[in-house]
Amino acid sequence: KHPVLCRATEQWFCSVDDSKEKTFESIHGVAWLPEWGEDRITGMVRDRSDWCISRQRLWGVPIPIFYCKECGKELITRESINAVAALFRKEGSNAWYRHDANEILPEGTTCACGCHSFTKEKDVMDVWFDSGVTHAAVLATRPDLHWPADIYLEGNDQYRGWFQSSLLTSIAWKGVAPYKMVITHGMVVDGDGRKMSKSLGNGIVPGDIVKKYGADILRLWVASSDYQGDVRISEGILKQLSEVYRKIRNTARYILGNISDFDVEKDAVPFDELQPIDKWALWRLDDLQKNVYAAYERYEFHTIFHAVHNFCVVDMSNFYLDVLKDRLYVEKADSIGRRAAQTVIHHILDSLTRLMAPILVFTAEEIWRYLPHKEEESSVMYAGMPALSEQTFDGEFVTRWERLHTIRDDVKKALEIARAAHEIGGSLDAEVTLYANGELGEFLNTVKEDLPTVLIVSYVHLETEGEGSFHGDVEGLSITVSHAHGEKCARCWTYDDTVGKSADHPTLCDRCAEIIK
Repeated sequence: KHPVLCRATEQWFCSVDDSKEKTFESIHGVAWLPEWGEDRITGMVRDRSDWCISRQRLWGVPIPIFYCKECGKELITRESINAVAALFRKEGSNAWYRHDANEILPEGTTCACGCHSFTKEKDVMDVWFDSGVTHAAVLATRPDLHWPADIYLEGNDQYRGWFQSSLLTSIAWKGVAPYKMVITHGMVVDGDGRKMSKSLGNGIVPGDIVKKYGADILRLWVASSDYQGDVRISEGILKQLSEVYRKIRNTARYILGNISDFDVEKDAVPFDELQPIDKWALWRLDDLQKNVYAAYERYEFHTIFHAVHNFCVVDMSNFYLDVLKDRLYVEKADSIGRRAAQTVIHHILDSLTRLMAPILVFTAEEIWRYLPHKEEESSVMYAGMPALSEQTFDGEFVTRWERLHTIRDDVKKALEIARAAHEIGGSLDAEVTLYANGELGEFLNTVKEDLPTVLIVSYVHLETEGEGSFHGDVEGLSITVSHAHGEKCARCWTYDDTVGKSADHPTLCDRCAEIIK
């Protein structure tokens, strides 16, 4: 190893002591995300010394200072600075290297010693000074922008760098911070939490991700991560995200496939004529929108990711869209029941597309092209965020459907046991008996008309005495599953005693025979 010799040399410094208290006041007036960012930058400013702004480099922004050739005294006056600024404005900063000092300075410039000849400073500005004044060079000079900035966004290593240099220059210039909010993120690491490096061979190139999975998967990875800490990425993580993306996309595809004959202006059904389960779906959408709006305001994109995914999988695919199949596939194309279902799923997809557009931009645009609209907006980006529902959903209505949800979960478990025992095939092969008394029994009686539809079974019986073979999570409820009696309708697949009664359609139940007349 060779010895390193340290040598003290003359440098230019900016004093920060006199402005520290003003800096602390400004820091407190900024919104920091994460919140600990305020403590970090406060501590760094408190402990810092004067800022050395000069660097000995052959390239960089010149320091506009001159020296007397005779006595060596520095010349830095308002007139000399204005002369340099005028030259830079006309020819750019490279003009510093093309002109002699006396060509730049105003005619007649004289040193206190009487000398008229000067030399230029050879040092250049610290690059942190360059980046630290971008708020002035960019925001303050362009009429289409505004100062201070709404947000500064950078890695959590910039409390010592850009965030601080911008703050110090702004305090010196205007006495306030150059930003209203500062958001920091962690660093990208591999699946094991290791820093990416060429020597480890664990780097991932974004372009390769786009080629293999598409740009929206890369965007989804960013949105799914809690960026306040280090963010992991690996082939396994990307594969998992592609599965999540597929579920969201399939939800959109399913809805689009079922509204191809839906005219928004002619076929939409008013809210009051919707079925209770349709209103439940709109309540879930309204709840999703509120949560997503709040998350966007807090810049919690991972919260949006989880909320949208949960809505598509749990609320839509596993429940509402599953229950809706009978109305969409079995009822007459122009029946009020089918049109009501189309009204709701169209509204859901329209809103969902707008909600996820800032994240899944390409997917949202693709959906928007195929979605029937009242508006003539060519892009979802012009359509704006969906408005919250004007309808009110009282607590009793919400509780009723949340309770039905938990009952359905227990019934699904009982159906799975019967399916595993080869007692039934699909859920429509089943005849379900629910045993409950007291308040639960009374509740089931109030929703008994909805139960076959919600549970997707052929028959539901309610009993207040006796006990079923299956006990789930709902206290006081027991369930028995048996194979449904009657014959299976070839069209709707439900078991019904009326199958075979129609001479024209002997394989259909009375309901389906009437529908296809």
